[in-house]
Amino acid sequence: MTTNDKIIRKILRLVLEEELKKYKKERHLPAEIFEEFGVSHGTARIDFAVINGVMHGYEIKSDKDILDRLPNQMIEYNAVFDKMTLVVGKYHLYEALNIVPEWWGIVLAKKISDHQVVFHKIRDDEKNPAQHGLSIARLLWRAEALKILEEKNEATDIRSKPREMIYARLAEVLKDDIDTLKDHVRNTLLISRGDWRPVVQPVLNGG
Repeated sequence: MTTNDKIIRKILRLVLEEELKKYKKERHLPAEIFEEFGVSHGTARIDFAVINGVMHGYEIKSDKDILDRLPNQMIEYNAVFDKMTLVVGKYHLYEALNIVPEWWGIVLAKKISDHQVVFHKIRDDEKNPAQHGLSIARLLWRAEALKILEEKNEATDIRSKPREMIYARLAEVLKDDIDTLKDHVRNTLLISRGDWRPVVQPVLNGG
């Protein structure tokens, strides 16, 4: 039986929610799941972004999808996420293994009934070895990035500038401390956007 995006997404969401409940209970820290989370000003949208001390992206490629867009999506995701996991149908498993970096986790999604999918871990996720400060800064809205610069007394001459200049300034200010930049972004997403959800159009077959 072949998988599709809808059934994988539904079951994966339930799995991630259970993991998040456990994380919150054990750590007593905020955490959140963002669905269809935009990176690079929304030019790429990852199926799930989980923030729970790190930013972990989950991309779905069902049996009915195609992998044409995966290499370009991969570039965008690699720039911002601490960890990545590809959840893939069996038809694309071996091709996907040859596309994504070795630090990406791989989970095989197998359909066992009309309404049920089971997941089998093929490869553990590892820490991203090379994130990009400017791409991480772009996860913020303009006002959010400017607020951080204000707090660091680095906004004097940039308040009226285009957002890309603001992101560039923020990345430059924190270029030697990318962990602090990531902390700012995670905290902003959790505190300011906990109830925020994007309005997106569904992507069918090849998303």
